[in-house]
Amino acid sequence: MRGWGLSVAQFDVLARVGSQAGIKQQEVADSLLVTKGNVCQLLDRMEDRGLIVRRREGRANHLFLTEAGRRLYDEAVPAQEAMVSERFSALSNEEQAQLHELLRKLDTSLG
Repeated sequence: MRGWGLSVAQFDVLARVGSQAGIKQQEVADSLLVTKGNVCQLLDRMEDRGLIVRRREGRANHLFLTEAGRRLYDEAVPAQEAMVSERFSALSNEEQAQLHELLRKLDTSLG
């Protein structure tokens, strides 16, 4: 992610907005492990870089990628997915499924 000048949180936003154009800002905020103020600063920085735009629709802000954001998404997300896939290839399919279940169990207990 550093190669694209993105923090982990910025990458998460890029991936979410890229896969769900028009997602509500609050939905993105709820999925990130940062405070509300941090989300606003994070989105402000991404807007300043020309990666996303916020559009007010009713009482909610909806997020969209700009052309530059879409280009970055098309480059960074597949590269990140390939890297993760490569790392997990050390585990068998059964081990990957077991790890997934264990992580889901932890996530449920923490939430």
